Parts: sequence; C-alpha cells; structure tokens
Amino acid sequence: MGEEGQGRDPGAEPLTRRGNTARRQVRRVSLDEHGAALVTERRDTVATEEPLEIRVGGEDGDAVAVSVTMRTPGSDFELAAGFLFGEGIIDHGSWIRRVSYCLDGQAQKQNYNAVRVDLAPGIRFDAERFRRNFYTTSSCGVCGKASIEAVLGPVCARVPETVQITPELLLSLPARFRDAQRIFESTGGLHAAALFDGDGTLRDLREDVGRHNAMDKLVGAALLHGSVPLGGKIVLLSGRLSFELVQKAARAGVEVLAGVSAPSSLAVELAEESGITLVGFLRERGFNIYTAPARISASGHAADHSMERSIG
Repeated sequence: MGEEGQGRDPGAEPLTRRGNTARRQVRRVSLDEHGAALVTERRDTVATEEPLEIRVGGEDGDAVAVSVTMRTPGSDFELAAGFLFGEGIIDHGSWIRRVSYCLDGQAQKQNYNAVRVDLAPGIRFDAERFRRNFYTTSSCGVCGKASIEAVLGPVCARVPETVQITPELLLSLPARFRDAQRIFESTGGLHAAALFDGDGTLRDLREDVGRHNAMDKLVGAALLHGSVPLGGKIVLLSGRLSFELVQKAARAGVEVLAGVSAPSSLAVELAEESGITLVGFLRERGFNIYTAPARISASGHAADHSMERSIG
C-alpha cells in the first residue's frame, strides 16, 4: 500500500506537494591558502522538513489525531503504519483498512501533511488513553509521553535466533548503506534506516530528518507488505542507537540491530532483554557488540565473550 494512487479522493483538488529536498541560496565561507576568509554565493540543496499529522479512524467514521511529527515528505503512509505498529495500536498490516491523505477543510483540497489511517472492522482503538500520552518531534519520539508506562510501551517478546552472520559481512554493510542514501548524498542532512537479509542483500532503505521516522518508514513498508516480523534480518541505522529505536526493532522482531554510532545504556538493557544482537560503532574497520553475540560468528565459531567489546 504505497502512496502513489492509494487513498486519494478523486474529487479532491491536490495542494502543492513538497519534494524531499529544496534549493536555497547560501553564502559559502572558506579560507584561502593564506588564511583569509573568502565569501561566495551558491545554491545549496537542503532536506525538506514539514509536519505530518497522523489520524486514526474507527468504525464510527470519526478520526482522532494521535501524533504530529516533523518529517521529510515521502513514504508518509509507511511512516503512519510503522508509527501505529510501534505504539501497539495495530499488530498486523491487516488491521489497516485504508490509508489516505486527508482533505483540507471546506476547500476539499488534498492535504499532504495529514494522513488518515482507517482501521479494519472489529479493530478497536482507545483514542482518549493514547491522546493523553503522546506527542512527537523529529528528534525525540518519546519526549511528550506523560508517564513511564507510556514510554515503556507494548511488551515485546524475545526475538528468535535464526540468523548467523560473519564479522566480514557486517563490515561490508556501511559502504552499501552510504551508496543507497540518495537524499543524504545531495543534502548531508538526513538519517537513514536500512533492511538487509542475513546474507547482506539490501532489501529496503528509508531516509528522514528524524531517526525514529526513518525506522517507522522502514518497518511500516515491511508491515504493509506482510513481511513483519523481520526474523533473520539486519537493520542498520545512522546516528546513535536510542532506547526507542531498539524498542521499535524489538516490536518488529529484528534480530540484529546495528548503528554507526553509540547506543545508550537503556538501549543496551532493552536489547539484552529482547534478545537482539546490538552492534554499535559499525565502520569499515571494526564494531562493538553489546548484546547477544552468538549470532555473529568468526571463522565458523560464535563470538566469544571478548568479542562483546569490539572487533577490529
């Protein structure tokens, strides 16, 4: 259920739809060989950031706004589905009847900054309880939650152990990851989340100004294609590995979660509880294994205790 041709009201006049990048005039300041400042005018490409309101519709026909997040336009339906799944509002792609852009008031224009997710018949949603607990931004998906229970979210079962990978395979992923980041290449301003098979095949990659949005887009795409849980899969993330990203990975059944930067203490604790192999500081020359090292083998043998700290 992608965005193109899905969920659009044929009688609605579309609003102007923003792309995922924009061009801006900037002043470039640099130093010449003598240390003197040089100022030049140039056009630069920046990543688009706009609000997206996610609404949930039930059997009574009414829709309730459950989140406003700052995101990069694109994969909005997948973002909405992934967000609802991560928050435990839905457990399966079949729980979604329809995803559509909302109409903008009396003008009846398609509003590309508001998405409505209509739930399937029989699926109930406690809107008031959820609304008391949530607000998101592009940098923090849990900042506005009103209680510890809301932050901890739905309880996730331990992920299975079905995949065995080598250090060499993991070390090959960052280069493939960078090559697939098309928007980042032109802007330098986006996070990304990528899905790999256990043999290193790149299956999907999503980009966004927010790390948790990129993850929601990735999981949402898999959810809408019936591919969740993501057993046997590796997810690679840009930026640091936070608690909420591990939480989203655990909810989706990801076995190996890797990042190019560091995890937080709570992220490590949750990964350990969930049985996720958590890998940080993944670069071409090495990485750290924080939890569940048995999925990573060296020369045909599972990683021993010393490999939990670093490889490379």
